[in-house]
Amino acid sequence: MPSSGPKEQPGSSDSTPQASTNPEPPYTIFDKRQKWLIVFIVSFAATFSGFASNIYFPALPTIADDLDVSLELVNLTVTSYLIFQGIAPSFWGPMSDVRGRRITYTCTFLVFLGACIGLAQTKDYAALIVLRCLQSTGSASTIAIGSGVIGDITTRADRGGFMGIFQAGLLVPVAVGPVIGGGIAGSLGWRAIFWFLAIYSGVFLVLLLVLLPETLRSLVANGNLKPSNILTKFPLDIYQKTTKVEWDREAPPPELATRKNIDVLGPFRILGAKFAAPIVIFLAIYYAVWQMSITAMSSLFKSRYGLSEIQIGLTFIANGVGSMVGTLITGRILDLEYRRVKAKFESRSFDAGVEDGNGLSGVTVDRDESFPIEKARLRLIPVFSLLQCLSIILFGWAIQYPHHVHIAVPIVSTFITGWTAVSTQSVIMTYLVDIFPDRSAAASASLNLARCLFAAGGTSFVMPMINSIGVGLTFTVCVAIQAVALIGPLVQWKFAGSWRRDAERNNDLDAQGGKP
Repeated sequence: MPSSGPKEQPGSSDSTPQASTNPEPPYTIFDKRQKWLIVFIVSFAATFSGFASNIYFPALPTIADDLDVSLELVNLTVTSYLIFQGIAPSFWGPMSDVRGRRITYTCTFLVFLGACIGLAQTKDYAALIVLRCLQSTGSASTIAIGSGVIGDITTRADRGGFMGIFQAGLLVPVAVGPVIGGGIAGSLGWRAIFWFLAIYSGVFLVLLLVLLPETLRSLVANGNLKPSNILTKFPLDIYQKTTKVEWDREAPPPELATRKNIDVLGPFRILGAKFAAPIVIFLAIYYAVWQMSITAMSSLFKSRYGLSEIQIGLTFIANGVGSMVGTLITGRILDLEYRRVKAKFESRSFDAGVEDGNGLSGVTVDRDESFPIEKARLRLIPVFSLLQCLSIILFGWAIQYPHHVHIAVPIVSTFITGWTAVSTQSVIMTYLVDIFPDRSAAASASLNLARCLFAAGGTSFVMPMINSIGVGLTFTVCVAIQAVALIGPLVQWKFAGSWRRDAERNNDLDAQGGKP
């Protein structure tokens, strides 16, 4: 049978490994119940990036009035947040791939907590923009680190479902963040938003340290290792004692994954790898258009429909619910698609073995790098792309004529946009973790770098563009750019597999950022 993931062993499931004289150790000692708890914790941690961003949107007009600056200048705080949201994981992601997930989480949350306290007391625009950059530096990497944790404890066969849950968790703030932000800003003032985030992050940091075990495979292998460092040992020892996965506790620990140096440039090299760049750039463009529509919502709904801060917050619910529902469904589809392609691939390998006169041996000679992972992961990209383009067009032209189109129409369009944009992101993030399993956090950081920098550019000029040519035409131009960007998935589908196999044969894939 061909392997279904990196270094996947016969005992990689949560059941007892098959009996043999020298049974292979399980891929991970965490059972299904423990995996779900770990995924829940890292999903909760990832909400901070979204909360810090989305809770802020309904208060933008109020902040502009209070600090006596233009709305365009306040929108630049969104742009600066996105820039640092893209850059920061390029450091924290590689650090978590080397020093460990728990120590990196601790550092990021301490930075975030300090920035929130400062923002709650700021009284001028310069301090606001600097502290928002610092806040982004602390919160943005929770997604990259969480992707790394999931890469540590899952194989390709079950990764799609867990990544779907992870994506859904980190998107909760997209739905409820603006509602909370609008309510707090409308009743207690916009500074109270940051006191809320400070309390929220402080309490969660304590819970994370108590509940989340270290999972980095170069530190704890498959979780079997018993480290001496207290920050790594606890609560891993509790998980080891309570797991239902059977493993030989007296045997030597399995071989550790290769320990690397912190490579800050790793995400940039992944971004530059020709077998990753086309799909990453594609996602960055679609993410940028999505963020442009979200950033413009507050101003457009206030000026065109006369909504208050609380009402503006409520309009974001559709976008958030669409994001959560879409990624949950997409995660299940990813696992089904993987199993379908894997079964077809195994059948062809078996037939090839029979034709060669080797019987079942024809299956076992297959190597993992020949598995068509692009076919298993990227099949739905064109469907999501078409639906997002249609929803963006609908959003732009509906708001263009507010007196003739009911407000429900653009709100419903944001539901579709959220659904498709996040489903696309879930698919591509899972795919990148598949092809860079030993640098999963760095791979996620590279994706985050591209999408946030593109989004920063888009959000900086979306309102001037709307004021210049109108809402409908602005988003029509955006959709035209999205249509051109579809060249990326086409290139990925046709050429990425062979490019990756060539790199593996030339032994230079690790220099590009990781091994599949």
